[in-house]
Amino acid sequence: MGFVLPVLFALFAASSNALATVLQRRASLTVPQSDGFRFGLVLDLLRRPVWICGILAVIAAGVGQAAALATGALSLVQPLFVLELPLALLIASLVGRKRLPGMLWLAVAAVVAGLGTVLVAASPTGNRTHVPLDRWVLALPACAAAVAVLAAAGLRRPPGRMRAGCLGAATAVCYALTAALMKSAVHTLGEGGIGAFLTTWETYGFAASGICAVLLLEHAMQGGPLVASQPALTLGDAGVSVALGVVLYEEHLRTHWWLVPQLLGLTLICAGVLALARSGEGEGEGPSAP
Repeated sequence: MGFVLPVLFALFAASSNALATVLQRRASLTVPQSDGFRFGLVLDLLRRPVWICGILAVIAAGVGQAAALATGALSLVQPLFVLELPLALLIASLVGRKRLPGMLWLAVAAVVAGLGTVLVAASPTGNRTHVPLDRWVLALPACAAAVAVLAAAGLRRPPGRMRAGCLGAATAVCYALTAALMKSAVHTLGEGGIGAFLTTWETYGFAASGICAVLLLEHAMQGGPLVASQPALTLGDAGVSVALGVVLYEEHLRTHWWLVPQLLGLTLICAGVLALARSGEGEGEGPSAP
């Protein structure tokens, strides 16, 4: 159960996030498009019931993610969120009442098979609960700098794929950092109760990072097509999370000849993601405004 439980929680969270992405995308297309970073965007979206439903799905995903991180390694849990892309496109096709082409199903199979191959071959181990402050001192500024650079690059671009991709990548870094901080805070909750949870800095750190992720996500969804922002978001989240898991929580991945199936699985994932993106382009984009 040490492997199964976090996987089940993570799959529930990924499904909820995929649903949230589709709902938030639909809502974001109904409000005036902004050229820069606009905090009022969220106020506009609050008037859209579909966006509220998306936020409820985000909350459900957060609960599932917290449970997954409390029971499993960061480098095991977060890569499973790669499944958000095929799930989001599948849900979008159902919402838009569009038939899925056969190539899309093959792409979904490639992503699933590739992810399974990578996780089995890498076999992430380690579930450290406390991270020394000196490691956070290095990780936090690095993540903040990456988010700032990506967000600035995206906001300088006109609406389109590049803008959505950069903002999606910035969101990915925020999501990965949120997960890393959440993992520490959840363990504090389990060990010291609600009082310890409310007094540890990691709790407020993951809350702040999560808020930044939501703001960036809304601008990424509005800034360009889903097929540009979602791959950057899901693949970026997985990659940065694995790095944070190794650096912060001393999680271990199998190496030596195990790298061969890992690279094969990664190739399948990337090929599947690119095929999904091309399929989305052919479909005219997945979710559409109501």
